[in-house]
Amino acid sequence: MQTNKLPILFLHGALGAASQFQPLAAGLSEHYEVHQLNFSGHGDAPFSEQGFSIQVFAAEVLSYLENKGLDFVHVFGYSMGGYVAMYLARHYPEKIGRVITLATKYNWNEATAGKEVKQLDPVVIEEKVPAFAKLLAERHTAGDWKTVVSRTAQLIEELGHQALLKPHDYAQIVTPCMLMMGDRDNMVSFQETIEVYKALPLAQLTVLPDTAHPLEKADVPLLAYYIRRFTTQNI
Repeated sequence: MQTNKLPILFLHGALGAASQFQPLAAGLSEHYEVHQLNFSGHGDAPFSEQGFSIQVFAAEVLSYLENKGLDFVHVFGYSMGGYVAMYLARHYPEKIGRVITLATKYNWNEATAGKEVKQLDPVVIEEKVPAFAKLLAERHTAGDWKTVVSRTAQLIEELGHQALLKPHDYAQIVTPCMLMMGDRDNMVSFQETIEVYKALPLAQLTVLPDTAHPLEKADVPLLAYYIRRFTTQNI
């Protein structure tokens, strides 16, 4: 069926799934043709034989666009999903309309990666945060949630050794981008977000008030407002 609505694709974060976007999708579906997918190994998507990496997830987005017959799409990426969106904008700009990221960590080195990896021990999660372990088990139905956690830790460790996007990469992204972060995000720093914002040729910066890192902490109507404003304004 033909639609005049703008296509927008939601990309979830590490340990996340497309199901987390339900409230936002409902808030935007009147104005957008909303698309969502689970990266391999997440939600109901089985692990890929190609691996578990930003590059693999980006290839899955390109495959999704081809299967859906989408020549281009706006992208909203939360956390790791935002990093995938930026990677796509850098290497496949012809496919990407505008990019909105929320709570995306851009500064990856051995120190920052090591800090995150320490929190990604499935045994510790199960013992210390059983409610979160239960949530992950319910969210990742295609495979063992512990494997998702372990492979995510490995992915982050690899990013710490070799970041895929460096300052000169952001300087070459021609896609209009809006970087969003919460003022109470304890994982993403203002400094790293502002550095990428300044490096991007066409960028806007939005700080959400009283907002921590988890997607569920974001004010959905406010988020929907900024997404709609950015994707429809003249730049």
